Amino acid sequence: MKEVDLGKFDNSWYYPGSFLKRFFWHIFSNTFINSTLPVPMKIKIQILRLFGAKVGHNVTIKPSVNIKYPWFLIIEDNVWIGEKVWIDNFVEVLIEDNVCISQGALLLTGNHNYSKETFDLMPAKIVLEKGAWVGAKTVVCPGITLKSHAVLAVGSVATRDLKAYGIYQGNPAAFVRERKITG
Repeated sequence: MKEVDLGKFDNSWYYPGSFLKRFFWHIFSNTFINSTLPVPMKIKIQILRLFGAKVGHNVTIKPSVNIKYPWFLIIEDNVWIGEKVWIDNFVEVLIEDNVCISQGALLLTGNHNYSKETFDLMPAKIVLEKGAWVGAKTVVCPGITLKSHAVLAVGSVATRDLKAYGIYQGNPAAFVRERKITG
């Protein structure tokens, strides 16, 4: 039976940007975005845009938010991103209008092929459609889409796409009921 050999791991095909770009992002991110300092929202958004993120209007980004590569990030209008959210975006993350990502949520766009001796990197895009809510301390796995107004409940793990207006809970997250929005 074969074994994993991490000495053979090779992700040289993956190019997230130049060393200097990543270096300066690390400095700016730790100073202004992934920081507990009370940095004004306008400054955070300008820095994200400077590094290639597409950011809409009326976006709130709380303290201590970790964004791996802003040039792979699209945030539309009226989005809330809570404290200690980690957007681990090796590839694109699309956050549509009126999405809420609560405290401590983790968006993972990368995984490894555990069936390969070389443990190959497998990045996949995440999409949070309009009105979706990613609850506190949740995990959204690579390649997942939360459809319009889907809810991932506190502490849950999304390993499959979540249907529109569905409320999902658990690990792995399972459908529990329909989301009804009243006036």
